[in-house]
Amino acid sequence: MTRTVDMPLWLLVVLVGFAAVTFASHFLFPSVRWFFRRRMERAVARLNTRLERPIEPFKLARRHDMIQRLIYDPEVSRAIVAHARAEGIPENVAFEQAKRYAREIVPGFSATAYFGIAIRLAKWLSRSLYRVRLGHLDDTLTGIDRDATVVFVMNHRSNMDYVLVTWLAAERSALSYAVGEWARVWPLSHLIKAMGAYFIRRKSRGALYRRVLARYVGMATDGGVTQAMFPEGGLSLTGALQPPKLGLLKYLVEEREPEGRDVVFVPVALNYDRVFEDRLLVAAGQAGGRRFPARISVIARFVLRQVWLRLRGRYHRHGYAAVSFGAPLSLRAYQKGHPAGGVEGLAEALMARIGAEVPVLPVPLVARALVLSGGPLSREALDACVARMLADAPRAYLHLPRDDLAYAVRFAITVLRKRGMIVERHGAFAVNEAERPLMQYYAASIAHLFADAAGIE
Repeated sequence: MTRTVDMPLWLLVVLVGFAAVTFASHFLFPSVRWFFRRRMERAVARLNTRLERPIEPFKLARRHDMIQRLIYDPEVSRAIVAHARAEGIPENVAFEQAKRYAREIVPGFSATAYFGIAIRLAKWLSRSLYRVRLGHLDDTLTGIDRDATVVFVMNHRSNMDYVLVTWLAAERSALSYAVGEWARVWPLSHLIKAMGAYFIRRKSRGALYRRVLARYVGMATDGGVTQAMFPEGGLSLTGALQPPKLGLLKYLVEEREPEGRDVVFVPVALNYDRVFEDRLLVAAGQAGGRRFPARISVIARFVLRQVWLRLRGRYHRHGYAAVSFGAPLSLRAYQKGHPAGGVEGLAEALMARIGAEVPVLPVPLVARALVLSGGPLSREALDACVARMLADAPRAYLHLPRDDLAYAVRFAITVLRKRGMIVERHGAFAVNEAERPLMQYYAASIAHLFADAAGIE
């Protein structure tokens, strides 16, 4: 036992390395994780005292534990067996496939990343790009049952929607979004998961994947996680509200425990004087598909250009962006009052509430007046046309800068001329025909609010 053993130096280094890793994994790492988790729990406890809706324990559970809970769920287990039989593969192979799906879907929420980084970044970015306005805020929002699961349902105009609503809802709770494939790029994916968002494969039709996703949504709903979703399923290619898609909404309604928490839907409506993806979306709509080249490189070039303009003192914000929060709708109350409505009826009711709250901003307002005019309008005629439109004033939030209609029209003209969407000839303004589809895109965002909404094609 006391004999000297000779060995090469490289082998000694390997043995010491293995010993160090074993010691760290069994003694050091658990202690460090426990130390930081205790600090995180105390920080979340302090944070919950100032949030309108505290962060639920489900959202704070360890990601590994949530993955295990999801893949061993009885319904997922049955789906694994059915998938193995249908595909003619061993059950352990199907189990590993379900586990990959669960690892892909389940987020790893970090209160520090969300409230310490994401909220501040969202606030800075929103105010740097737009003049942000909080539109209608329904008085009944403060009376929502604290035990209910709140789901913000929103129209989808731009990827800025995530940023704006995350910031504006920061005093209420931490939102959990369903995000598509666009966010599964490094390093964005890690930040998004840390913010509590979960990835979904919008084009996946596999029964096993759908069952894993459905059960996660059901668990999150029963766990009281405040969620945010886009019933339209994707960005609007026309600017107008799109028919609802029932996938996530169906999971949310049908996968929850029938006698569990109530679900309260809060309609949220957004509108912009400029949507950064507008040309890409319009081109995709004209091509008859949903494919548009929105890559990280495109976003990076845009950001760098804005920074360059700011450094040269030539930067101007891109008009107004507004968000309105409408009256909440209880799922339990809806099902009681509309027993035959089903998920389809609920989706239509939610889209109607969202549509009624869409903010009216200067650029969409003037774009609609010029698109409907059929010819050039002088400034006085344009003012009169907009005033007539507002005589059928929608119930939604109307933002007039400085509370001055004439100034709002001038502001919109400046923005539209700068982008080449309108031309001025002999003191009259008309749509630039090459940009008519883009003008229709902005006009369509508020068309449903007026009596003659069918006028824009």
